[in-house]
Amino acid sequence: MSGDVTEGINDTNVASWFSSHLSGSSPPFKYELIAGGHSNLTYKVVDQVGNTFVLRRPPLGHVLATAHDMAREHRIVTAVGTTEVPVPPTLGVCEDVEINGAPFYVMGYVDGEVLHSDVEAACVPTPDRMTLSRQVAEVLAELHSIEPDDIGLGDLAKREDYLGRQLRRWSRQWEQSKTRELPIMEHVQGLLEQQKPTQVGSTIVHGDYRLGNMLTRSGEILAVLDWELCTLGDPLADVGYLLNNWVEPDEAPAGSSAPTLAGGF
Repeated sequence: MSGDVTEGINDTNVASWFSSHLSGSSPPFKYELIAGGHSNLTYKVVDQVGNTFVLRRPPLGHVLATAHDMAREHRIVTAVGTTEVPVPPTLGVCEDVEINGAPFYVMGYVDGEVLHSDVEAACVPTPDRMTLSRQVAEVLAELHSIEPDDIGLGDLAKREDYLGRQLRRWSRQWEQSKTRELPIMEHVQGLLEQQKPTQVGSTIVHGDYRLGNMLTRSGEILAVLDWELCTLGDPLADVGYLLNNWVEPDEAPAGSSAPTLAGGF
């Protein structure tokens, strides 16, 4: 055992699983939570000889099953890993909840920087910012050019009515998680239903494609992360979401911050 207690990790069981399923891993292991919150939890795992892995599991407490399906996410990343789209290598998946209280999967560790905001982006050399910008577009185009059947993802979801499916999914999740009635939510849902555009084409859609979900270095995308929202649908949804977070220094971001506020992108 590592000797330290890490919330969300049953060290004894996880160490045993690693030893049985990941050749070359050497216990004891140290665990570090590197991404948490309401999304899936991501841990950096280091063994006694310095081998480094990444473990992903659902958040603690009540979860929405459709948003935290570890086997599904593992399947997607594994399949996309056979293409030119950069993703971390997948190493194994555990669906036995007796091991760690919830399913999890393991990837190889990719050493890079995540540009969560303009603070991290300001550290990127100016010439690399435009190179990285082009890569963001090129990788998305590569993803959208993949025929899902060719990599075993043709049955991942229905291909038609992507926006309708998204709205129905959001509505179900709202119903399952709300703690009080908010009439404005039903009003917004109605507006979205009335104004949704007609779908043109169907591809693999990442669902959360932005600089904050990429590992980068020297103007290069080393890996695209966080595939939990991936499905089949309208590629323009990815484009629209990316542009929503791609703002100029004199613009107001849709959220609290945006990497491109640093300028040069």
